[in-house]
Amino acid sequence: MGSSSTRVHSKAPVQEQCRQQSLPGFCCPLSAAVEILAKNGGIEARGAIFTRREVVEFLLDLTGYTSDRKLHSLRLLEPSFGRGDFLLPAIERLLESWRSFGQGDPVEALSGSVRAVELHRETFEKSRSLVIELLAGNDVTRDQATRLADVWLVNDDFLLADIRGKFNIVVGNPPYVRQELIPDVLVAEYRNRYLTVFDRADLYIPFIERSLTALAEGGVLGFICADRWMKNRYGGPLRKLIFERFHLKIYVDMVNTPAFHSEVIAYPAITVIAREQGKTTRMTHQPPIEAGPLRALARAFVSINEPPKETGIQSIDGVASGAEPWILDSSDQLSIIRRLEAAFPLLEEAGCKVGIGVATGADKDFIGPFNELDVEDDRKIPLVMTKDIEDGTVRWRGLGVINPFADNGGLVDLTDYPRLRRYLDARKNRIAGRHCAQKAPANWYRTIDRITPVIANIPKLLIPDIKGQAHIVYEDGQFYPHHNLYYVISDIWDLRALQAVLLSSVTRLFIATYSTKMRGGCLRFQAQYLRRLRLPFWGGVPEALRAALVQAASRRDRAACDSATFALYGLTRIERSALGGNED
Repeated sequence: MGSSSTRVHSKAPVQEQCRQQSLPGFCCPLSAAVEILAKNGGIEARGAIFTRREVVEFLLDLTGYTSDRKLHSLRLLEPSFGRGDFLLPAIERLLESWRSFGQGDPVEALSGSVRAVELHRETFEKSRSLVIELLAGNDVTRDQATRLADVWLVNDDFLLADIRGKFNIVVGNPPYVRQELIPDVLVAEYRNRYLTVFDRADLYIPFIERSLTALAEGGVLGFICADRWMKNRYGGPLRKLIFERFHLKIYVDMVNTPAFHSEVIAYPAITVIAREQGKTTRMTHQPPIEAGPLRALARAFVSINEPPKETGIQSIDGVASGAEPWILDSSDQLSIIRRLEAAFPLLEEAGCKVGIGVATGADKDFIGPFNELDVEDDRKIPLVMTKDIEDGTVRWRGLGVINPFADNGGLVDLTDYPRLRRYLDARKNRIAGRHCAQKAPANWYRTIDRITPVIANIPKLLIPDIKGQAHIVYEDGQFYPHHNLYYVISDIWDLRALQAVLLSSVTRLFIATYSTKMRGGCLRFQAQYLRRLRLPFWGGVPEALRAALVQAASRRDRAACDSATFALYGLTRIERSALGGNED
């Protein structure tokens, strides 16, 4: 599979091919699925995105794979070499080292130095030719070059291949492919073999697990990869594995840097992880992608001395903590998060509840102008969407959503609602064609999420999923939220006061710490991250501070929200400064 660091969005044909094709000589479905990917997996199905040479050299420097060492005495693994972005520069370094430290027969001296794996057959053959040409141009005969290439290179699925022995260096850019694009039989086998294939984990997760477990004692892994797993739910088991058995040595945030030869959606990061004990992580953010500065930065990273302040490198203890999301910001902000987590209960423990609006699976059929939805009055509910709250207040555009659910939670009997039945029957082909409807044909007219009408009547705070900063809108209890809106309700906290807290820099720090970033630096204000917020119990908030919070939110004055919220949490002058607030 080709090296990658971006999410694939289009549907790949491999699932259908595995269902329909009968491959001669492959009676095993697992072998057939691998063969189909090896023969036919296109660049999208393989997750192939290619890394710039400057970044490759930087990562090799960070892992210590440098030509001033006796590299022929080390073992290097590249688990997904694609067109050779990492493999070829690594071989160049290996050859330079071999020439410097005494040559000898290259096949005998270098056969054990490299193992590199690639699944896609056409890509494998092209890169194999490049490897042979590189070797043949560096004091190696063509016959020796061919013999080395045949020993070094493996055309197989890295997650299933028989690759023996331990490695001192693992380096590369693992493929970033959604589970949906992988044949079911392969996903099942990966789940059986790898502890970290959890929830909807992308393919790079088991790649990292197998690469880590292939490390020799003291060995080092260096990957450039999407950073989602460092904070989201499916990365939990992998984070736990690293915390228990490895040392996160280096983290380099590559957000908004031209690290690849094409634009990517997911945010990449470099991680260097060693099979050793250690709790200190050196990190920096968004380095310039230029050969000279990256060489100097690598030297500072691997130095035994503390890096000078001007390098921008920070040393932080405790980034990895069990399965918890990694906190990859400044040490000052990390200390704020840890103190608040120790001092205050979680948002929902303090009497608030986080929810998400309704997903229908067929918005064009279930959603329309409220007054034009030709169904019984109790079968439609006014709907609020992200576009309705763009200016910070609710400006309803008049849309409604069809509610097919009875009060007891089951679907209504359509014979009791003739207008609803007519409406749905007229759209049955599309509605019944949804995946959720095909799984339960008798319930073909249900929305993906159950609709609970009482939610519409409860005052709530509405929060769009993706925003550059908190966009918290008070809604007084008239509308049902759409699925791209999260909401917070409470019978205990005054929602206006809570709005001020959620608009503050403290909340942004929590969300920025625990969520994955999106294009343009936007954050994900999802339920899983909102639930990590810490909040004092309302009963312990003084009356004067309650009033200050409510007033700040009513005016949507972010500075006033910060001031009141800083007081609420008892932030020190230094902590306020770390959040960009007034130190007084």
